[in-house]
Amino acid sequence: MARMSAEERRESIVRVASAEFARGGYHGTSTEAIAKRVGVSQPYLFRLFPGKKAIFLAAAERCVADTIRMFTEASEGLAGEEALHAMASAYTRTIAERPELLMMQMQMYLAVAAAEQEGDHEFGETVRAGWLRLWDVVHLALGADVGGTTDFMAHGMLINCLAAMGFPAGHRVWEGLDLSARLEDAPEQ
Repeated sequence: MARMSAEERRESIVRVASAEFARGGYHGTSTEAIAKRVGVSQPYLFRLFPGKKAIFLAAAERCVADTIRMFTEASEGLAGEEALHAMASAYTRTIAERPELLMMQMQMYLAVAAAEQEGDHEFGETVRAGWLRLWDVVHLALGADVGGTTDFMAHGMLINCLAAMGFPAGHRVWEGLDLSARLEDAPEQ
């Protein structure tokens, strides 16, 4: 069996940490659990990352990058409503297939809120910067329409909350979120 390079091991740690933090949050996840799942010692883990916060922030960056990549691929060559439909479909499909992506997003927001209350602004700065990159990708795909971008992101956050709470597909709380039907029923401008 070939040995992994430090970069491959680092990648493995970020992937495992993302799943662990998605499930347990920042405070509920131990570096010991991450190291054990990856198959490394804690000292080796800390040779690759200076601490738990660095591991969490790397996982948060990965979560944002994966979401940006998904939106970019879905909207490639499209604009306006076509891009909106493609990104919305890709997102709902992705969070159904990879619920850890949704849960990691939710854990990121919780970690920022908790850290800000403790006077630690690093979480917030990193997560906000990632969220702004995400906003910009959506904003450009929607033709730089501020209202459309706001609606899309607001619907996405509501979808995140409803999905995280476990509302099943078909439940009445989802009825108002059929974006395609709402756009088709909208009056012509």
